[in-house]
Amino acid sequence: MSLRIYNTLSRALEAFSPLEPGHVRMYVCGMTVYDLCHLGHARSMVAFDVVQRWLRASGYRVTYVRNITDIDDKIIKRAVENGETIRSLTDRMIDALHQDADALGIERPTHEPRATEYVPQMLSMIGTLQQKGLAYQAGNGDVNFAVRKFSGYGKLSGKSLDELNAGERVAVADGKHDPLDFVLWKSSKPEEPADVKWASPFGEGRPGWHIECSAMGCEMLGESFDIHGGGADLQFPHHENEIAQSEGATGKPFAQTWMHNGFINVDNEKMSKSLGNFFTIRDVLQAYDAETVRFFVVRSHYRSPLNYSDVHLDDARNALKRLYTALSLVEPAAVQIDWASPYAARFQAAMNEDFGTPEAVAVLFDLAGEVNRSKSPEVAGLLKALGACLGLLQDDPQKFLQAGAAGVDVAAIEAQIAARATAKAEKNWAEADRIRKALLEQGIVLKDSPAGTTWEAAQ
Repeated sequence: MSLRIYNTLSRALEAFSPLEPGHVRMYVCGMTVYDLCHLGHARSMVAFDVVQRWLRASGYRVTYVRNITDIDDKIIKRAVENGETIRSLTDRMIDALHQDADALGIERPTHEPRATEYVPQMLSMIGTLQQKGLAYQAGNGDVNFAVRKFSGYGKLSGKSLDELNAGERVAVADGKHDPLDFVLWKSSKPEEPADVKWASPFGEGRPGWHIECSAMGCEMLGESFDIHGGGADLQFPHHENEIAQSEGATGKPFAQTWMHNGFINVDNEKMSKSLGNFFTIRDVLQAYDAETVRFFVVRSHYRSPLNYSDVHLDDARNALKRLYTALSLVEPAAVQIDWASPYAARFQAAMNEDFGTPEAVAVLFDLAGEVNRSKSPEVAGLLKALGACLGLLQDDPQKFLQAGAAGVDVAAIEAQIAARATAKAEKNWAEADRIRKALLEQGIVLKDSPAGTTWEAAQ
């Protein structure tokens, strides 16, 4: 079965076929770097990391662009509060972003453009929109997009202009022709730092948020490309505005397929900084290993809401331990995935149906059960190889299983295991049993197999 993706624009599952055969061009909205990334950011990064991994596993060449917004009102405010330059703040936060993403096993995108490096392209697009009558300069110096002059506005969100206008409570101010119009270029304010001011045909200023992604997407992937992704909260107004700007300027469809990942909720409310109910990635990694956090995200479908709690993360940890326990029983063989084989075919069918990771993870557990029964290196190798498609199960099994035993003396445990092995070799079964029981009282569970004895922390 060929890949089908749910397209937010058409509100339907569609057969996927890239514009250029064999080559997928994908743009995903990245972070605004004024603070540490939270778990909601982790979900988006993991979701689209899985997407690009599966596309590559399916034989496509992938050009993956994930931008960085390094100029924004929040960035300016935070830098002023900190008494540092914009560049100092954003460099520091980008470094932290990379550390968090690397910890979660997220592969670096092909390109990671910073918005401040593409201001000329943004100004060019704004100029084109003005020439086409889709943008105008207001009395305060801002350049705005004239929403009502773009006939397709609302097609991504499914909202009509009248519906949007009915919900608009911002009075027409600063020379806007309509409350729905949005800013493309913000004129400089006297109190703003000098490092957020660029010269332009419209006067000194800086770009609006929406124009950044339009300009970078077109510059790096072309005026039309295959997939545009991001969190569900970006569907409106950010992505709606991207479509209006890009298609207004080029006259071409901006992205063929629009993908949006669901929210992470806390007590059934969206996790967000504004609500104060968010957890940074670093907060969570203080208590849970990174692969458990990744598995917690991956085993839910990317479009579904995901409820965060320690209980759910504990369950994810225990489930992942079951997979690693199977891999600890036998040395996995290096295998080339045969997609016609039953387990691989089921995995492929799940992933080809809108990246169905819950069903794909179920296949991994079935394979783990087969490893437990057969102790087959080839089956273990297939389990590990399919896990790699999701960015899972690439750690050393023994290392992973022991990682849950925080605060234990590993050397002492290994010494007791060695003493038990000596007792067994001497047929001193009473001493071997005594050591096993003593370790169990310490919360350490031993598992014997033909490959040797492994241990893990009891739950």
